[in-house]
Amino acid sequence: MPPNTTATTGDKPGKSGRKKGRKARLFVLVLVLALIGGIAFGAYWSVSTVRASFPQTTGSITLQGLSGPVDVKRDGHGIPQIYASSDEDLFMAQGYVQAQDRFYEMDVRRHLTSGRLSEMFGKSQIDNDEFLRTLGWDRIAKEEYDKVLSASTKKYLQAYAKGVNAYLDGKDGEEISLEYAALGFSNDYKPAQWTPVDSVSWLKAMAWDLRGNMQDEIDRALMTSRLGPQQIADLYPKYPYSRNQAIVQEGQYDELTETYEQGSGAGDSEGSATGSGTSGTALSTETEGSALQSQLGGLYDVLDDLPTAVGVNGNGIGSNSWVVGGQHTITGKPLLANDPHLSPALPSVWYQMGLHCRSLTGKCQFDVAGYTFAGVPGVIIGHNQKISWGMTNSGVDVTDLYLEKLTGDGYLYDGKVRPFTTREETIRVAGGASKKIVVRQTEDGMPLLSDRSDELVDVGKRAGVDTAAPDRGDGYGVALRWTALQPGTTMDAVFVMDKATDWEDFRGAAKLFDVPSQNLVYADTDNHIGYTLPGKIPTRAKGHDGSIPAPGWDRKYKWTGYIKFDELPYEYDPERGYIVTANQAVVDKDKYPYTLTTDWGYGARSQRITDLIKQKIKGGGKVSTDDMRQMQLDNSSEMAKLLVPKLLDIDLDDPDVRDAQKLLQGWDYTQDADSAAAAYFNAVWRNILKLAFGHKLPKELRVEGQCLWVDPVNTTGPVDDTRKVRECGERDADQAQPDGGDRWFEVVRTLMEKPDSPWWTTPKSGTRPGATNRDQLFERAMIDARWELTAKLGKDIDTWSWGRLHRLFLKNQTLGTSGPGFLQYILNRGPWKLSGGEAAVDATGWNAAGGYEVVWVPSMRMVINLDDFDKSKWINLTGASGHAFSAHYTDQTGKWAKGELLDWSFSRKAVDEDTGDKLVLKP
Repeated sequence: MPPNTTATTGDKPGKSGRKKGRKARLFVLVLVLALIGGIAFGAYWSVSTVRASFPQTTGSITLQGLSGPVDVKRDGHGIPQIYASSDEDLFMAQGYVQAQDRFYEMDVRRHLTSGRLSEMFGKSQIDNDEFLRTLGWDRIAKEEYDKVLSASTKKYLQAYAKGVNAYLDGKDGEEISLEYAALGFSNDYKPAQWTPVDSVSWLKAMAWDLRGNMQDEIDRALMTSRLGPQQIADLYPKYPYSRNQAIVQEGQYDELTETYEQGSGAGDSEGSATGSGTSGTALSTETEGSALQSQLGGLYDVLDDLPTAVGVNGNGIGSNSWVVGGQHTITGKPLLANDPHLSPALPSVWYQMGLHCRSLTGKCQFDVAGYTFAGVPGVIIGHNQKISWGMTNSGVDVTDLYLEKLTGDGYLYDGKVRPFTTREETIRVAGGASKKIVVRQTEDGMPLLSDRSDELVDVGKRAGVDTAAPDRGDGYGVALRWTALQPGTTMDAVFVMDKATDWEDFRGAAKLFDVPSQNLVYADTDNHIGYTLPGKIPTRAKGHDGSIPAPGWDRKYKWTGYIKFDELPYEYDPERGYIVTANQAVVDKDKYPYTLTTDWGYGARSQRITDLIKQKIKGGGKVSTDDMRQMQLDNSSEMAKLLVPKLLDIDLDDPDVRDAQKLLQGWDYTQDADSAAAAYFNAVWRNILKLAFGHKLPKELRVEGQCLWVDPVNTTGPVDDTRKVRECGERDADQAQPDGGDRWFEVVRTLMEKPDSPWWTTPKSGTRPGATNRDQLFERAMIDARWELTAKLGKDIDTWSWGRLHRLFLKNQTLGTSGPGFLQYILNRGPWKLSGGEAAVDATGWNAAGGYEVVWVPSMRMVINLDDFDKSKWINLTGASGHAFSAHYTDQTGKWAKGELLDWSFSRKAVDEDTGDKLVLKP
């Protein structure tokens, strides 16, 4: 039976220094001088400092190092299209232009990836820097640059860095960006020169946030302190292959099933709920519930405080990308759509631009446009003159956590004590003394993450284990195996893909795209469509599926190799004429020999997109560019379709609750911003999750400040009042569980057939009834939701709307989160009332455990028309500029919020017609 707990409210007492500086994210500064200046200071900024950093976008500028003139043409939204006559000039200009618009963002990013945030923001960032130095992203990026990347890639990176540095040359901080003027009041930080390694390192940060199932691995282990194996299995149900189709249905994997028994480390239970501890990933329940539960609770604290690169620390990250072949489109050529779902950021993580050679020759090989990252040369997602591509996160499992038996200065492996490899790192701190740390790694390169938390070291010494584990000795540590901790070739892949002209070229680029593993969707002007899964994906010994942390002392849990690229799933011109990727399973578990992950997204979005395409092409219907846009905006709730009929059957006594219930009558399940029904349903959904599951999870997964009375002796039964203790949640609101995503859709869908399941129990609270079955719990959730919305939106249900609850705030990711109030006012924007919702195609995500505000978004949207690229459409979350008060700071956000797309000019004629500003860069 799930644990019986009683909810109370209040703040968690006595955190005793835990998570010092929680949610400092990137910046905790006391800008006293900024406040002293008062009105005069604000006037000074408005006239002088703000304007000083605006880029020159017309006329001409001389750049040393160019071999010929370069044209930079910007449209009415400030989006640049660059024209050059050599590759080096093209990328030098790209570096210059991105630095004009976004250098502060680029600078923060490189300090993040190199573990040098303390150099900009002081001692508050020392803990983050320690953890980032332990991972060693920039060290690995340097090894990639020195030893792995191709000569041409290095040439492009060098040219890009030269362009960035040409922009920085001779400029003071306030001439680069407003934020440097603020930093100047607290320290004497000066931006350093850009290097090629700074660009490569950002790809490691992207890979970190898209790393796969590491969070589920931690959560499953943490659950063992309160839940048994079957209860955990209930919360990680099997993937519904029969209902939600996998990506690959007609592809390469069929040929591999004949060699299943020969496949190294072939998985034996893909898609099963092995996180319950029943898979044989051999830490005992006692070990997991004590050593791992305590260790990983501390590890989560470190991860939770770490600044995000592109996502919500790895949680909730999804995307949509699909392609429809020419036989189903109005134009007779393919249409390709993409909208990656990432954390909202200001400026947006994406930067739109075009890179054009005036003539395609051996000296100048690029004619490409799309989305890239500020600080990274080339185009990451988009199209060139022949092909187009989109990406979604594959979710394949490329990380494993290992519990290490520590002995003296070494660790136990295969019956012997092995020495750690060590290196010393010096962290320089703005306004303070430097700090030295020692990073320890196992012989196969796994960093010991637990060294970055004193709590983890202490707990490791006290952790209880069973007799199957080695003696405690000096304690246990937690180490990480991750494919991105080895040098790779993803930077090579970017340039090869940008130049690709057909499927064979595209596959060649995908072969180099080793981390992060992404679903790559393809279409070309010759009327072909395709999909391929790239990436360096490990194989594991039979019985070890990577779903929970493994015992590092046992050699049978080591990785056995990597899946060969030719054995990874792909499709080319499938007979059905379309391909949909939205983080669902890549292949059916019975048709592929390797375990790619046990933690797919559950396919709610992908199946909805598939159904929309089928509806459109039924009877010979054709899909248009605008049809693809409308599909991106589909906000129907799959969970509402299942639950609303049951909710309408509930007999309610309170007339005010009945009034709210009536909102659901005749509702079409769409989550428009002005919908009162969507507001009420989502409140009911949130309360169902809280009552059925949230109050039964361990404190490490619950929202910080959410306190319960629990029985520490009988954690799975009724609370004994003589033993009860107050236990408070520890996780930030945007990270807590149950988050309400499509895994929880599947949990509830499965339990709907078990109306008397113990999960449907909840105690009485004041005058509100308890529940012993499903319908009683639904009644309680409807009551709680009614009065929650009364408190938030008012008693009159005619004034309710989903958008009043579901709002997007855009915050500058440094000074806009922790700076003085007036500075946050200057840098931040919003709110916007949004349609969409969790696990909808229009995935404006919210965390049901924490509230209704938007925590991830479609970070951009695009629809590419392979018949005429000039009829393609695109939009960014914010704007091209990172300068507050620039006309292009958030000039796309209003249209984005309404679901509108901008025209996307590609041909020289169309670009010229759209050009508002033209800048010539001269040698």
